[in-house]
Parts: sequence; C-alpha cells; structure tokens
Amino acid sequence: MNGQKNGKGKEYYRDGSLMFEGEYKNGLKWNGKGYDGKNNIEYELNSGKGYVKEYDYYSKLVFEGEYVNGQKNGICKEYDFDGCLIFEGEYLNGVKLFK
Repeated sequence: MNGQKNGKGKEYYRDGSLMFEGEYKNGLKWNGKGYDGKNNIEYELNSGKGYVKEYDYYSKLVFEGEYVNGQKNGICKEYDFDGCLIFEGEYLNGVKLFK
C-alpha cells in the first residue's frame, strides 16, 4: 500500500540470519521479534511499542531505545560501526531532538 510494507514480513542480515520477523503497518515494524544475528531474540514489538535494539546488516549494534507507534521515541543511544557511543539523547516521533 502506497509503496510501504504492510502485513507479515521478514528482514535478514547480510549473512542470511533472521533480523526481524513480524508485521508491518504503514512501513513501520509493528508486531514482531527482532534478532541479534545469532538467532537470539533481542526485542519484541507489540502495537508499535517496545524497547528495541537495532543492528546493522553486519550484526553490529547501532541503536537501543524505546519505540512508540512504530517510531523512535524517548531516550536512546546510537553507536558507530566500532561500537562507540555517538549519540545519547531523545527522539520524538522518529525525529532526533538536539538541545
């Protein structure tokens, strides 16, 4: 619908291991489970809500924080490819807030 993911789907890491399995709503991850690249469940989303740990396609942690309505909301942390903290702050409706 409108070029956005809707319904059930899966995403995979570069090596073929499962990254996310669940439902999408208007292009956003809505209900499902996220994996760390080693088949360990890292998070669950229910109606677009949950504490999420996102990894890049090489299984490196790049984001951890709260999701609300399928978007980043609240205090979070972001990391570079080497695992160094590059941002610790707040998001509101998917937009990074700078103070």
